Parts: sequence; C-alpha cells; structure tokens
Amino acid sequence: MLNRTILSLIAVLMLAAALNGQSAFIRGADLSYVQEMEDCGALFKDTAGNPADPFELFAQAGCDMVRLRLWHTPAWYDTLNSGQRYSDFTDVLEAAQRSKGAGMGVLLDYHLSDFWADPGRQWVPGAWLPVVHDLPALSDSVYQHIYTTLMAMHEAGALPEMVQVGNETNRGILLTQEENDAGWVLDWPRNAALFQAGLQAVSDVESETGQDIRKAIHIAGPTNVGWLMEGFAANDVTGFEVIGLSYYWQWHQPTTIAQTGSIISSLVADYPGKEVMIFETGYPWTMDWADGASNILTDTHPDYAPASPDAQRRWLEDLSDAVAANGGSGVFYWEPAWVSTACSTPWGQGSHKENATFFDFDSRVLEGGGMDWFGGEATTPTIDAAPQIQVVLQQRGQALWVELPAELPALLRCDVYDIGGRGVRSFPLQGGGQEFRLSGLPAGTYVAVVQSAGQVFASKLFEQAGE
Repeated sequence: MLNRTILSLIAVLMLAAALNGQSAFIRGADLSYVQEMEDCGALFKDTAGNPADPFELFAQAGCDMVRLRLWHTPAWYDTLNSGQRYSDFTDVLEAAQRSKGAGMGVLLDYHLSDFWADPGRQWVPGAWLPVVHDLPALSDSVYQHIYTTLMAMHEAGALPEMVQVGNETNRGILLTQEENDAGWVLDWPRNAALFQAGLQAVSDVESETGQDIRKAIHIAGPTNVGWLMEGFAANDVTGFEVIGLSYYWQWHQPTTIAQTGSIISSLVADYPGKEVMIFETGYPWTMDWADGASNILTDTHPDYAPASPDAQRRWLEDLSDAVAANGGSGVFYWEPAWVSTACSTPWGQGSHKENATFFDFDSRVLEGGGMDWFGGEATTPTIDAAPQIQVVLQQRGQALWVELPAELPALLRCDVYDIGGRGVRSFPLQGGGQEFRLSGLPAGTYVAVVQSAGQVFASKLFEQAGE
C-alpha cells in the first residue's frame, strides 16, 4: 500500500513538473480511440519498429495534453465487435490516468450524448429523454453528470486540466433525434441555460477540489465562430476561459490557415481574457487505405500536396505558427492513433482515418510526419497590418448584396458557408455595389464572409428560404 502511494505521488509530481515546464502554447492530441485500438489488436511501435506504449510515445515526442471524449451511455457498442464499451466513464478514466502517468495533461470533451455530437447531430442522451422538454430538470441532469464524473476523476487522481462543455456546438444541444433531424435549430435561452449548468458544475468542482480547470466551448469551422460567440455573449454565457475551434481543410475550405489566423486575431481582440485554440484538425499523409472503411480526410490543400508525412507535419507547423502569431494558445490533432484493425465502426470495418494518423499501416510512427510536430516551438512571424475597408453585406431576398470601396485588397471574394463551416458558394468581388444570386442553394442557415487570402473583413448569418 505504501509503495502504491509513493508511486502515485511520483506520477503526480512528474505531471506537475511537466505542465509547469511546458510553454504557454499547447500541442495536444485526441487519443480517445487508443484503448479500443489496443483491444482490437493494434501494436503501436516507434520509428525503429519497437513495440511501445502509445501514451508514452506521444509524451516522449513532446505532446502536452491529451483530449478524451466522454459519451454518457454508449450502449450501441454492446452489439459491435466484442461488445466492450469505449469512451464511457470507465474507459475515459483509465485513459486519463495513463495520460497523466506519462506526464501529459488532460482535456475532457463532454459530448453530452450517447453518440457522436457534431454540427449536424446533437442528440440528447437516452437517459435524459424523459426530461428533454423540462429545462430545469435537464439543466440539473447536465450539472450532475459533469459534477459527479469530475469528482470521481479527482478521487482517482485524474482530474482534467481543461474541460469543454459540448462538442462542435453549432446548433442547439441536447435535442431529440426528431428535433435534430428536422433541421438546424438554436433556441438561445434554452441553450444558454444548459451551457451555464455545465460550466457551473466545473466551477463548483474547482471550488471543491482547490484545483484550476480551464473551461471551454467548442465551435466547428472558423467562419462560424463570430456569430456564435456573439450569441453566447448576448445570452450571458461567459463563464469559460477558452474558445475552441475545429478547422479541417477537408470540411472548411476555402478558409485558409491565414484566414483562420485572422479570425483568431479578431476573437482575441473582441473577447479579452479568452484563450483561443484549435481543438481539432487533421491532414492526410497518404491517399491510400488499409481496410474497407471509407476514409474521411481525402482532400489536400495545393500548398500541402501531394499527401505525405512531410506535408502533414508542415500543415501542423504552419497552422501552429498562424495560431500563435495571432494570439492563440494551442492546437490539438484529432485521433492521430486511430490505426486500422480488424474491428468495425457503425459504418465499416477498420479505421476511417488510418491515412491521417501519425503511424504507417503497420502502426509504426511515421518518419518526418505529424509526431515530429510536437517537438517544435511555435514561431511568431511578423504579420503586416491588414488594410481596413468598409463593407456593406446584406441579404436581399434570394441574393446577397455587397458594397465595397473602389480600392480593394487583391483576390477579395465573398464566400458562403453552411452551418457546419463547409464552403458552398464563392463569388469574386470588385469595387462598388454588386448582387449575387443564391439560386440552387437549399433552404437553411448560412454564413457569408467577405475575405481576402489572409484577412476576414465582414461576415453575416442569414437564412435562405426555399425557392
């Protein structure tokens, strides 16, 4: 018993030293799939081919923090593969302990669902369906879920250093499947109460334990963060320290790394005291595949093509430099260890991201790939001051009206994005007033953004009615 206590104390001291010694800029990795992949037979190896503990591999490479998703009751696993559940509390607690034992911090990602939560899907956990339309009771369910799980992690010596309430919350959260599937919906008073309950639970755990926990919200797509942050602020949801973004070229093109940096700069200026981080990104090292599961990252940016380990690393280095240069404080890579195995997902056998991990198809660390990104330091290149221009951006029926001065930055355009941050229209701009028809654009909610190659000048949320 004494030896176990001493070992636990040593692990805690090692973690504290590691976190105190790390730079202000965080390089992290979402390793939620690791333990499932291990149980499915994956044997992770270093660059020399020697078997190694995956958490130790990432820690030794310089990873600062591990992101872990938590589902409420993922019972759908019961009929998948061996029937073992993952990303439930038992699995997450073990992964958090392994992360901290290796000297890394933990970012806990509450999906507030039994299944994947993202811009298109925010399903309420089945256990909370009876109170889904009783806001006080549902808010209490959120509070109790977050408070009890965090206190249990504290008792186990695995309290996370950062917590995000919700995952890619670009719409209303905790919806029935029928409400979710009926179309995009965002009831701000309801949403605000639910977020406040979750954030308050984290604050109360801080008070109870005497340990600081950074609280975060998470938005998908850089072009969506402006209007969503305005909504959070207008509804007094302010009790968080970190604004987390998802940014993938696959889904958020044509938004560039430079434009993402510009958006981060605006957030830092508009919301003093808030940190801004990229909570999710990813980039392929190959267009090949190792199994029958369709891969989700299949596009490359022209500046990082063809796909290769070097291109993957450069994407991360350049993104980190842009985030740091514009006042941001971290980048996390999503699922760099979701390697191919004989196990299945609900959509196919294998991994849907083996071509964008930090490992080759034999689960060996890639030479010169993303794993090498952890060891670098974010540079802060000098950014020329962007020209200030006055932009009038309006919706007029089934069209957008843009009015600009005669002298314009080069390659200025108006891009239209769906609510998930995916580009759906792009119009080149010139000085003066111009109208762009939105024919063929399905009914729904969109964001119009006036931007140049490296600067965002104006954005507007608008509703497109069916023709």
